[in-house]
Amino acid sequence: MDLLWEHRKKFFACLGVLSTLALGLLSGQAQAATANTTFSVTATMMAHCTISATNLAFGSYDTTLIDATSTISVTCTKNTTYNVGLNAGASTGATVTTRKMTGPGGDTLAYALYQDSAHTINWGNTVGTDTVSGTGNGSAQTLTVYGELAAGQFVTPGAYTDTITATITY
Repeated sequence: MDLLWEHRKKFFACLGVLSTLALGLLSGQAQAATANTTFSVTATMMAHCTISATNLAFGSYDTTLIDATSTISVTCTKNTTYNVGLNAGASTGATVTTRKMTGPGGDTLAYALYQDSAHTINWGNTVGTDTVSGTGNGSAQTLTVYGELAAGQFVTPGAYTDTITATITY
């Protein structure tokens, strides 16, 4: 009986150790596993520009020379080079050096658009010849258009208009 008792003691001792281990495993916190990876985030910024302009109004004309200005606002991405050109307008026979407003009976009033306040540099639309160039900085840049309505034009009284298209090339 002593032998049986010894086996039972060993059995219960082993059972106690196993129970303690099992309780320890069940009552402990679960261990989480993790894994990592990385990924790239990319974009390609394209050169981009926007352009807007204010109207140029000469006001009332009495055959004397009139000067007026307009502004063009250019916003381009940083370091984007650009050229702003002005076309001849919508009147028949107009060129970038002899612009015309059309009025009553098809009469025209000659006017000019310049890059400078001294009215010495014509503003046309040939890149590298008579356009205004610049480099974008990410903010709006203002360009002034200097207009001159020539003196001594005796035409039919009434309203005269033209439409100029400002084009930005970048």
